[in-house]
Amino acid sequence: MTQNNKSISPLRQRMIEDMAMRKLSPQTQTAYIRAVKNFTLFLDHSPDTASAEDLRRYQLHLVEEGISSGSLNATITGLKFFFETTLKRPEAMAKMSHVYEPRKLPLVLSLEEVTRLLQHAGGPKYQAALGVAYGAGLRANEVVHLTVNDIDSERMVIHVEQGKGKRDRYAMLSPSLLQILRTWWEHAHARRQMLPGGWLFPGQNPVNPLSTRQLNRAFHLARLAANIDKAVSLHSLRHAFATHLLERHEDIRVIQVLLGHKKLENTARYSHVAATLLREVKGPLEYLELKPPA
Repeated sequence: MTQNNKSISPLRQRMIEDMAMRKLSPQTQTAYIRAVKNFTLFLDHSPDTASAEDLRRYQLHLVEEGISSGSLNATITGLKFFFETTLKRPEAMAKMSHVYEPRKLPLVLSLEEVTRLLQHAGGPKYQAALGVAYGAGLRANEVVHLTVNDIDSERMVIHVEQGKGKRDRYAMLSPSLLQILRTWWEHAHARRQMLPGGWLFPGQNPVNPLSTRQLNRAFHLARLAANIDKAVSLHSLRHAFATHLLERHEDIRVIQVLLGHKKLENTARYSHVAATLLREVKGPLEYLELKPPA
């Protein structure tokens, strides 16, 4: 995260250094700085002088303004870092608390809907990129940062470097997905759109990768062209990957590894939306020999 040292206060610079020391991601650093900045605007004076009561009033203010549970918890996490790590004042957070965030089941695309969506992707590059999101269960940021060398056709795996949580892992590479990628590779090389050993999905300038914003836009254009009315997002392809594997009775722990989940409970939620599994379960009434009432 880059900042102009001449235009920022010593307090913010200290916080930036604290975050850099802990190797927090640029996105996390930006979110934490934003949380402190917004609190400062509410407080109308330097945040290092804030009391626990000031922070309590701020949380109440945010709730009254209608902030979502996720955004509120993210704000509290940023302020917690500032007061506990940078200021060494953990007591200031005594009256602030995270709120319970209801976890909703993901909306899942059917096999037929995924097929239609990929068929309506805007050309071989986007068909391949969306194909990776579904066929390997990768997150958008993981898809756009793949390089040509990350595709291992001998071992039939995709090397995901520094995915979420800054962890490397291997994702599956099916024969069908490999064929889609080869079609894109041949198309790109014929038009000199890809650098040797460069990004698998380059942007307009092949030196840079495709942005997640561009990929997300391609997803929604394909969704509209495929006449899919569900309120789904690009991440829904990852949900569909996990759910469809479960419906084919793949081991849930294998799916956990493929998704890069640290906790099995994060993978287990897909069992709640695997319709095929639910249809195959024999209900307890089926074991009874009930007779019609006289």
